[in-house]
Amino acid sequence: MVTRRTLFGAAAAAATGAAVLGPVTTADAAGRTTFNGWRIDPATVAEHRIEGSTATVTVRTGAVAAVLLHVARRWHYEIAPLDTGEGGGVAAFTHETIVGANFETAYLSGTAIALHPHAYPLGGSEQLWPHQEAIVRDILEDLAGTVAWGGDLKPAKVGHFHLAVGPESEALAEVAARLTRARTAGAASRL
Repeated sequence: MVTRRTLFGAAAAAATGAAVLGPVTTADAAGRTTFNGWRIDPATVAEHRIEGSTATVTVRTGAVAAVLLHVARRWHYEIAPLDTGEGGGVAAFTHETIVGANFETAYLSGTAIALHPHAYPLGGSEQLWPHQEAIVRDILEDLAGTVAWGGDLKPAKVGHFHLAVGPESEALAEVAARLTRARTAGAASRL
């Protein structure tokens, strides 16, 4: 059966030139790796609360969670709240996704998040305001090249962020440790 969502999704993909790669499930892909080199393993993801909000997101644990939660926290505070229900909130790890661009396979490994995914769909025309893009650039600078932004990708997906390094990355471990130290120090100073 062709649903309205399928029809509109195919039309959007055709309009943006995106190739609909088709449904990919974690059951089909278990043991394989996503485009960014991370193994697809649902046992490695967990739900995390985004600091300062009531929103939660399911991402890979450890260093991946540290950097992606940093992105989400800063977006929530500095660009737009993630817990109001507007724009679709937050999307991340999924067992099944229609992949419209290769980078979207990162959702299967828990190494990507989509902030306000309904407001900023794949190939969408909605852009960030210049001051918001400056904030995103500052966030990316904080993360020292370990995270890629969907606004820089083709086709664009402005609310998308994914790990740009593989699981053996020393830079990822260093950035995650720095963020964890800073968050712990900040929490201790509020006591």
